[in-house]
Amino acid sequence: MLRFYTLMWWLALPLVLARLWLRGRQEPGYRQHWGERLGIYGRRAANDGPLTIWVHAVSVGETRASEPLVEALLKQYPHSRIVLTHMTPTGRATGKSLFGKHGARLVQSYLPYDIPSLVQRFIRHFEPRICILMETEVWPNLIAECGRRKVPVMLANARLSERSLRKAQRFGRMMRNAAAGISHVAAQTEADAERIRSLGAPKVDVTGSIKFDVVVPPAVLALGARLRQQIGLRPVLLCASTREGEEELILDAARTAAMPDGWLLLLVPRHPQRFDAVDAMVRGRGLSVQRRSALETPGALVAAETQVLLGDSMGEMFAYYAACDVAFIGGSLQPLGGQNLIEPAALGKPVLVGQHTFNFAQATEDALAAGGAQRVASADDLMRTAAALLQDATARETMGANALAFANQHRGATARTIALLPPLA
Repeated sequence: MLRFYTLMWWLALPLVLARLWLRGRQEPGYRQHWGERLGIYGRRAANDGPLTIWVHAVSVGETRASEPLVEALLKQYPHSRIVLTHMTPTGRATGKSLFGKHGARLVQSYLPYDIPSLVQRFIRHFEPRICILMETEVWPNLIAECGRRKVPVMLANARLSERSLRKAQRFGRMMRNAAAGISHVAAQTEADAERIRSLGAPKVDVTGSIKFDVVVPPAVLALGARLRQQIGLRPVLLCASTREGEEELILDAARTAAMPDGWLLLLVPRHPQRFDAVDAMVRGRGLSVQRRSALETPGALVAAETQVLLGDSMGEMFAYYAACDVAFIGGSLQPLGGQNLIEPAALGKPVLVGQHTFNFAQATEDALAAGGAQRVASADDLMRTAAALLQDATARETMGANALAFANQHRGATARTIALLPPLA
């Protein structure tokens, strides 16, 4: 099965590269650093220390989730270097924003495609002492090559939904062998741990979610405060990380909602290539829109007549959360599994989610039970619930305090994960 999988990768590679080129029309980052995706590197990056730790964070969410772990690793191993790999340009840009301050101690690269010779070149070039995969990334050839070269593999902040488990089980023995090749799994919840154990992972511990340990940089909070000043005193509903098919529902509901006078919809699509399309979607419904990028000029303000502020920036989600009064988490109105609700909770914001939150099931249920989050049945229900909160300061403050208490209660996963690492010094 592994040989067939590898053959399929080789056959698909021209199509994969063609798709990268086509995606590059909207996101130029997809046309950069192709050599890295093929395991081709220039001169070996300087490594002043004896230890290279490889952390793989596929895209934006995983990269942001890796921040507490990466910072802890750099502190725990002061003579180490982190090699941080990604699969998307947005993940890479997020990594640069978060970790650029570390200079040569953190090197970024795209992960080569899961073909043995490409992975071998990567390992020979960077010589990692350990590979740490974030959340759900399981690559059979990568894990097999690490095993051959005695590079232990940890799956950190691991989560596995029922849907993902069913998909993994379709690959049968190949996926079981990959799971068996993982040295240690640090799972977010007991349910995640049980599903991962069922695939054959030999050593699984429950450590909680590292995302609870994210510390908001003061500069980001200051950016959020400045954005709030530009908005003014009007009530703000943030719809964060919305996905295709959701913005239409939200905008249509917003047009007819009985919201407080002067309220503002702060709409932040998850994928940057959709910013222009969502802008056109707003205008097509006759709503007045401004873009976050237009507020960079000195003295710029959100106009009083603006109904929708389009968040067309990367790396500013915490600032958007800081600037809002109520936060709705996208990806949950449609059956897409939802996004991370921990960040707004950590800022003490009331959180609203839709019916589809299987990607963050336990965290969502815990937030609901704590009274820091509320589930809505539809876009219309979202607007009704948001309107009630935006007009009731006491209810909003109580819910926000509950959200903050929920977030604080679950901290500590980073230290528990670090404690599971094999001796590296």
